[in-house]
Amino acid sequence: MSAIPQERRVVTAIPGPKSQELQARRLSAVAGGVGSVLPVFTARAGGGIIEDVDGNRLIDFGSGIAVTTVGASAEAVVRRASAQLADFTHTCFMVTPYEGYVEVCEALAELTPGDHAKKSALFNSGAEAVENAVKIARAYTKRQAVVVFDHGYHGRTNLTMALTAKNMPYKNGFGPFAPEVYRVPVAYGYRWPTGPDNCGPEAAAQAIDQITKQIGADNVAAVIIEPVLGEGGFIEPAEGFLPAIAQFAKDNGIVFVADEIQSGFCRTGQWFACEHEGIVPDLITTAKGIAGGLPLSAVTGRAEIMDAAHAGGLGGTYGGNPVACAGALGAIETMREQDLNGKAKRIEEVMKGRLSSMAEKFDIIGDIRGRGAMIAIELVRDRATKEPNPEAAGALAKACHAEGVLVLTCGTYGNVLRFLPPLVIGEDLLNEGLDVIESALAGV
Repeated sequence: MSAIPQERRVVTAIPGPKSQELQARRLSAVAGGVGSVLPVFTARAGGGIIEDVDGNRLIDFGSGIAVTTVGASAEAVVRRASAQLADFTHTCFMVTPYEGYVEVCEALAELTPGDHAKKSALFNSGAEAVENAVKIARAYTKRQAVVVFDHGYHGRTNLTMALTAKNMPYKNGFGPFAPEVYRVPVAYGYRWPTGPDNCGPEAAAQAIDQITKQIGADNVAAVIIEPVLGEGGFIEPAEGFLPAIAQFAKDNGIVFVADEIQSGFCRTGQWFACEHEGIVPDLITTAKGIAGGLPLSAVTGRAEIMDAAHAGGLGGTYGGNPVACAGALGAIETMREQDLNGKAKRIEEVMKGRLSSMAEKFDIIGDIRGRGAMIAIELVRDRATKEPNPEAAGALAKACHAEGVLVLTCGTYGNVLRFLPPLVIGEDLLNEGLDVIESALAGV
């Protein structure tokens, strides 16, 4: 556990005077297109706490968007990365390789679903991983079309903007986008017209019908889906949807890609969210929680698919950086030793119990969903009409921030409050953060 005291402390307005000074410098030096949820400048972070330059300590319900799963200064990550820094910072794996890269690929082969032969390629960001998964699938199938889903998010590069559903802020004004990308319905149970019980099979039938009629299954290289949709609102596809899509892909020679960038590495109480329904993807993309905060991502998959790209066709100068690889090995060590899958399940138990009680008091909560430490509430103006209430989500987040609890919003309609605490957070801090959320709900 971090040396930072694990207690919430608000000693100035949020943001405080030193953060405001730094924000003034930022506005003159940093491009305006780079936003921040909360302009509080971090001095230290660890466990479940972010300490700012003014001495405020915020309860962290964001984990740097599901990155610092093991905490922001985990001992094993710091120890291994520091040792690697002292040895060498870079050689480029494509010039002279090193053992850490191979060790991470071996760990990924062991941890990801399925007992088939697997290989990996390492990159820097989630978007890079998704782009390379598309390259690999196209090389393997000799096809071009890529199918993605409503409410999906896959990145901010040109290709991954095309794959991403939501226009603002991710795509607006940045086109034209990459061609041969097709979007089909997803099983969003809360908003499915005939109800959540019918949603899985009906949405799968609609999606498969659109793929068959509008694209042609024989033209599809890859189907890419997040097993729990992240930016789209922590949507868990209704039961049966993912197995049906995976089976359709298998029957038609389509590469099934699970985008586990936000949901992977113990976040949902399993190593990977696709395990919930026994899905074994052909390729799996990972990033975020993989390396304890250091920039690393991966594509892992069936060896014969991963080997389809020609030598030199995959890579990048910094891909699989040795310090990031050391961080990943430290993060995986921490996940195993501290049973972070078990911790995630306990976080779900606490959060869903508390949020369900809140929903009995506050009609604004239309839905509670998610798994493990990937939990969300969808806010509505009216439970009968389910009209989205993005203003309430913004107001709630602002109220929590003022009281020293960092929360994030998301959702295609901007009306979802999402909770991504570090899996190492203490239960007392978790409950205190939920107390603040409950107070904020009373004030909205």
